[in-house]
Amino acid sequence: MHNSRLAKIVATLGPATSDEATIRALFELGVNVFRLNFSHGTQADHARRLLILRNLEKEYARPIGVLLDLQGPKLRLGTFQDGKATLVSGQTFRLDMCSEPGHAQRAYLPHPEIFAALQPGSELLLDDGRLRLRVDRCGSDFAETTVMVGGQISDRKGLNVPSVILPISPLTPKDREDLEFGLALGVDWVALSFVQRPQDIEEARAIIGSRAWIMAKLEKPSAVEHLEAIVDLCDGIMVARGDLGVELPPEQVPELQRLIVRACRKAGKPVVVATQMLESMVNAPVPTRAEVSDVATAVYDGVDAVMLSAESASGKYPLESVEMMRRIISRVEGSSPYRDGIGQGHAPTPGATSDAICASLRQVASTLSSAVTVTYTSSGFTSLRAARERSQSPILCLTPSVETARRMSMVWGVHPVQVEDVHDVGEMIERATHTAVQQGFAQAGSNIVVIAGIPFGRSGTTNLLHVARIPG
Repeated sequence: MHNSRLAKIVATLGPATSDEATIRALFELGVNVFRLNFSHGTQADHARRLLILRNLEKEYARPIGVLLDLQGPKLRLGTFQDGKATLVSGQTFRLDMCSEPGHAQRAYLPHPEIFAALQPGSELLLDDGRLRLRVDRCGSDFAETTVMVGGQISDRKGLNVPSVILPISPLTPKDREDLEFGLALGVDWVALSFVQRPQDIEEARAIIGSRAWIMAKLEKPSAVEHLEAIVDLCDGIMVARGDLGVELPPEQVPELQRLIVRACRKAGKPVVVATQMLESMVNAPVPTRAEVSDVATAVYDGVDAVMLSAESASGKYPLESVEMMRRIISRVEGSSPYRDGIGQGHAPTPGATSDAICASLRQVASTLSSAVTVTYTSSGFTSLRAARERSQSPILCLTPSVETARRMSMVWGVHPVQVEDVHDVGEMIERATHTAVQQGFAQAGSNIVVIAGIPFGRSGTTNLLHVARIPG
């Protein structure tokens, strides 16, 4: 199953895509990474889906990436006397720790950590930003507010505090249980919700270690303020535009998306753009023109992957959504503006030997019209550095580690293949030429470029570039 696309597709599994036949169809249509959203479903549901994926992986001899997306803290109001209430702009509204049902003048907010962080002038958003409150006076267990934007509010609606860093761990007790469960199953990536600061990544890393790679979900303005440090600490970034668009003016989100993508490309870290990419296809067989343009813009910017959420998890047209995503990506990547511009965003070489090798790779592959770049790697470092350059030739990642092969399924342009370990350069070149032909990337007479680190098995030592010609 040679996949010529460079940008990857992440699809969320859910009620609409739980059976083996549908998951197989999604994979055959081109899904590279499957997301297990632990905000919904049971652990048994997710374990069953992951088993299907691992069986498909064996059948097709093709690594499949699995992303565990943790729910994270959910900040919600309590209930109301009639199940709902109407807040009028200009009125006063109290939030407190009294668990009695609320009404049009007050509501229960069972989160003392929020009260501890509030100050007069802080803004509170209710129900995905549909209602807005301004804090006038507050204490350790209450906040007196003025309703700035009113409307109807109902039981257990969410609350956002955009201007404040809350003293909350990104890992709730439920998240910790789900995390250990998923790591025991062997997930490849962990998406960390509610990231506010670099310390949140360190907290997750202390638990996860090397068992999976961490993808920080950027959905809080405070995380964007610490962008460089967070990118440095994590293994990948997800631009979670839904929550980001609630806590920031919507017109800022496209600018921040591009800023985040550029930071990730500079660092050589995978970046995924998510949320509402083909939202209308939850209920319709075709997307809006604006959605198509949105996906295309992300691909033009050089993102590693684009993601489907409700479209594939609970929508009426999951297969059509994946097919549409595939068609958009293929169309963009076949266009001359994409081919001419994709390499222009790569950052200057920092000075390490590995970066110098990969910068040279880009020039050599272009000059020789290389059919494919072959990276031999144990940790994935060499493939990540090659992908960072956004060369026009695809990257065939050969690795003895199945975990590395699965993680590389998220990375731009990388086609991972698990192979047996090699012991010398000659054996590596022979393996590279054979696999390039076997996987459909090259044929007799083609040039390929091979990069690796010597000695083998030591991460971060990319120091070899070799040009080979397929015999015949």
